[in-house]
Formats: sequence, C-alpha cells, structure tokens
Amino acid sequence: MTGIKHILVIRFSAMGDVAMTVPVIKALLAQNPEVQVTYVSRPAFAAFFDNIPRLTYIAANLDKEYNGPGGIIKLFRKLKAERYDALADLHNNLRSKILRRLFRLSGLTYAYIDKGRSEKKLLTRFPGKVLKPLKLTTERYADVFRKLGFSLILEHRLIKQPVQLTDELITITGKKTRQWIGIAPFAKHKGKIYPLERMEEVVGMLNNRNITIFLFGGSLLEEEICRQWEAKYSKATSLVNRLTMQQELMLISQLDVMLSMDSAGMHLASLEGVPVVSVWGATHHYAGFLGYGQSENDIIADDIECRPCSVYGDKPCFRKDYACLYNIAPATIINSLNKFIPEI
Repeated sequence: MTGIKHILVIRFSAMGDVAMTVPVIKALLAQNPEVQVTYVSRPAFAAFFDNIPRLTYIAANLDKEYNGPGGIIKLFRKLKAERYDALADLHNNLRSKILRRLFRLSGLTYAYIDKGRSEKKLLTRFPGKVLKPLKLTTERYADVFRKLGFSLILEHRLIKQPVQLTDELITITGKKTRQWIGIAPFAKHKGKIYPLERMEEVVGMLNNRNITIFLFGGSLLEEEICRQWEAKYSKATSLVNRLTMQQELMLISQLDVMLSMDSAGMHLASLEGVPVVSVWGATHHYAGFLGYGQSENDIIADDIECRPCSVYGDKPCFRKDYACLYNIAPATIINSLNKFIPEI
C-alpha cells in the first residue's frame, strides 16, 4: 500500500494524447478502490472523463484564464486549495514542469512520464534507423503511477458498450438500420494525412455499399471538404462542427469500424471500444501511439525504408513526394475494411 489516496493528474494536450490516458486512469481507479483522482486538462476534453467514479475534472483554459507563466501560477494557486497526496505529470512539458516544481516546494510527492525521446530519435533517424517496437504510450502513462507505488495492469483490449442515441442526435444520423463506418481523414500534420483525392476514392467505393458513412473533422477547411463529399456521395454524412464532444463519442460508440489516420479519431474510437483501420504515413506504430486495444493487423502502412521519419508527422518529407502515403492504394484500404463491413 502506498498510502496515497488523492492524486492530482496533469495532461494538457493534445486530444489523442489525453484520450490515451483515459483507459489508464480507469484501470488505476478500478484496481485501487481507495484512490480518487483530480484530473486537470483543457475544457474541450472534459467529455472523455464523464461518469468515471471518484474522478473530478478541472477544466483549465490555458489560452485565456491560465495563459502564460502568470496563468500557470494562478492555476497552481487554485489547485493547491485542495489537498493531494501525489502529483502525476503525464505531460512533462514546460507548463507541467512549472506546476510540479511549484508543488514540490510545498512538499508534494510526484512522478512524471518518461517519453523515451532518445529511443524515438533512433527510431526516426535515417540512415541508421533502429526499427524496433518501443513501449506503448499507455504503458508509459501507467509507469507514472507505478513510480508512485501502485501496481497497475493494463489489459489492452477493446470494450464496446454502445450508448443509445438521443432523439436530437438521431435527427442528424437517422436510425441505425445498416452498418455504420466512421472516417476521420485528417490529422494535424501533412505527414499523417492520406492524400485527400485518394481518400475521396475510398469514400466513393464505400458509397456503393449498403452502409452509412460518417465523416469526422474539426477545422473550417475540413468542414468544407466533408460537406463537398456529403453532397457528392449519398451514403456520406458530414459531422464536422455539428456535434458536441459528448454527442460525437455517443455516435462513435455505435460504429462498426472507424477508418482513421494516426490521429485523434483512432483514439476516440478506442475509448468507445470500436475497432480502427488506421493509415500510417510518416509515423509508425512502433513509437507507441497505436490506439488502446487496437490490433496491429488493422494497420495500413507502406514499408518504405525511410519511415518513420518523425514521431508526430511534422517534418517535411525529404523525398518531397510523401511516397509512404501515396504508395498505399485505395483498394488496400477497402480490403482492410472488408473484415468489418463485408461487401454484400
């Protein structure tokens, strides 16, 4: 027994990274019924933690109220009003370092994530790449709690518990009378995005099936692209900027499969126990970011020798042609999806 009863947990971004902490937090609380967690992150991610017993979520707007060094000090003063037994820093960035140092001055026990940066440099360098699987990011999160003295076991399996859709949501989706597939074709960086003209080919091929296609995204440009596809393909419905996060998760829980890049779509589907066919370009699942419980057998990637060239897909392609993505044929993606939505 560690004697730790109340843990302050910090992870500010990004969406997929915060989503990956959820199964770890759930496992921690399930395996340690005496523990309670206060989780601090951005307001947009609060829905990930709905209905988790013994968890309190503090939404910290780091762009406004808690922006800059002064904002972090203000956040510290707000947080320290509550008593904690330990701090778990699942981010280990500048903001979280400042917070944990402030808490250290008050004598609070803490542990923080080892991101394995040196190993990831070896994985992404070229030439001389060391291509081997690294520790899963979810296990790196779990290690933080293990450092605090907890025994924590992750099962790495999908648990699907479909949530009944509200009437409001059904007005957008319609009732489920056939198989549903979600497509999340976007990512923050170009090195992760399957060429959109080819993804449209995939949508067109799926449009011939007796299925319903839901398109996911976030930005105004992504909204425009998905609306164009919706207008062109009768089986496709764009959800971009039409749903709250709670509604989006509710709908995802009803999907039969998600097609996603190495991006947030994969991790949101994992939260809801939905299998994902994931497309990987400049990045590689060996870096540890495969969705929780997802199978390596459902990964689509080319084995070009220069990939992965980065951990996050943010480096320009040194070949200038993004061959790692263009080498993937739309038919290859369809073949992988057939496992979940057989052609009839």
